[in-house]
Amino acid sequence: MASIYTYDNSKTLAHGLAQYIVAQQDKALEKGKRFNIAVSGGSQLKALNAGLIQDPEFKDRIQWSHWHVYFCDERIVALEDEDSNYGGFKKQVLDPLLSVDGALGPTCYAINESLVGLSENDRVAAEYESLLPDHFDLILLGCGPDGHTCSLFPGKTHEYLLQERQKRVAWCHSSPKPPADRITFTLPVLESANALCFVAEGASKQPILERVFEGHDTSLPAGLVTEHYQSAVSWFVDSAAVKDVSIKKETFSGN
Repeated sequence: MASIYTYDNSKTLAHGLAQYIVAQQDKALEKGKRFNIAVSGGSQLKALNAGLIQDPEFKDRIQWSHWHVYFCDERIVALEDEDSNYGGFKKQVLDPLLSVDGALGPTCYAINESLVGLSENDRVAAEYESLLPDHFDLILLGCGPDGHTCSLFPGKTHEYLLQERQKRVAWCHSSPKPPADRITFTLPVLESANALCFVAEGASKQPILERVFEGHDTSLPAGLVTEHYQSAVSWFVDSAAVKDVSIKKETFSGN
C-alpha cells in the first residue's frame, strides 16, 4: 500500500519531504558512492528549496557531492527558458547552494541544448536516455490537476507514452500543457526505481487526489503508478489537497 504523508502547510511539508529525501540518500550511500535522484518541476522545486536549502536541520546531512540529479521530464526549450525544469532547479537549488564559498554541488544532467529548435526531438530523448543510470534510488514526481505525472498525460492522444516499453525516455508531442514538445521518463524507469515519491499541494489537486486515493483510478497516470507500484510509492500532500478525502493522516517519521 502506498504511504500518504499529510501536512498542514507548505513549510511543514517541505521539512517532512527533506527528511524523507535524506533518508533515501543515506540508504543509497550505505551501498555505494552515488545517490541517483530524479526531480520534477513546478511547485515541487519550491519545496526542495524550502527543505533542502533553507531548513538548517539538513545543512550538514546532505552529501551533495554524491548526488546525481536527473529530470523526470523536460520541456524542449533553452535551459535558461522560464519553462525549463533544469532552469527551475538551478534557480531554486543550485544557485543558492553554490552561492556559498567552497560549497560542493550535485552533478546535474540536462538535455542537449544545442538540439533545441532543430526538430530533433526524438534525438533529444535518445541522448537523454543514454545519460540515465540503470536504476534510480529516488524519483520525485508531481501530479497535475488532470492526473498527469512526468509528461505522461491521460487520454487516448497520449496513451502511446504509457504503452512504451522499449524506450526509457520518449518524446511527448502535442502536450496539452505548453510547451508542446517535451521528453519524459516512461513507465519502465519508474518500475525499476527503489522509491517513488509524489508531491502535491493545494486545493486544485483535491478532485484528482480523491480519484487516486478513493477511486483507485488507473486511467490517470498518477493513479496507475500509485496502484501498480504500491510498495515503492509515497505521497507528500498538504491538507488542502486531501480535504474530505478518506485517508489515514500521518507524517513521515524518518524511519
